[in-house]
Amino acid sequence: MDGTRRVELPVLYFGTPVALITTVNPDGSSNISPISSAWALGDRYMLGLGADGQAVANLRRVGELVINLPSSDLVGAVEAIAPTTGRHPVPEAKRPAYRHEPDKWTLGGLTPLPSDTVTAARVAECPVQIEARVAQVVGIDGGDAVAVEAQVLQVHAHEGILREGQDRVDTDAWRPLYYGFRHYFAQGPHVGANFRAPLLDDPALA
Repeated sequence: MDGTRRVELPVLYFGTPVALITTVNPDGSSNISPISSAWALGDRYMLGLGADGQAVANLRRVGELVINLPSSDLVGAVEAIAPTTGRHPVPEAKRPAYRHEPDKWTLGGLTPLPSDTVTAARVAECPVQIEARVAQVVGIDGGDAVAVEAQVLQVHAHEGILREGQDRVDTDAWRPLYYGFRHYFAQGPHVGANFRAPLLDDPALA
């Protein structure tokens, strides 16, 4: 026996970083949407979102966003805005779990900062803020969700998570917030490094 059994998991969230996506509302304000499906490859970020949320409506209309990556100490702010939506009226699929909230910034105790290359505001409290432009939006899951490919334009990072004098993240100082099976987690202890990691310490690459 191999010690396994077939299971039907309700979700496949095995663990990914939480992101706070900021997009531009029709009135020019910036909406914040917590998401748990995001990953990067090169200068592209792939995002998974529900199709009926305000974020997707904004992305289709404006095509710009900021991908803000919160640290684990911001879990309270993330969860405060998690059950809210910028859509009014609330889409039927989101009822009754979600409620409309026009000011997620105040609700989460978050501070908007102007961006350099896009209209959407950055979240000041997030240690990493990634300005991006939408490259394409693809419908998935029968149209209930979308996969968004975004091209990174500019990255901002708090000094406290960077190696001194380098444009490199200090992984001992960086404490991203993770999401797995609808629970939040902080980054655990360092248990090893990829074979390419030493290359990032090469002064020639700094």
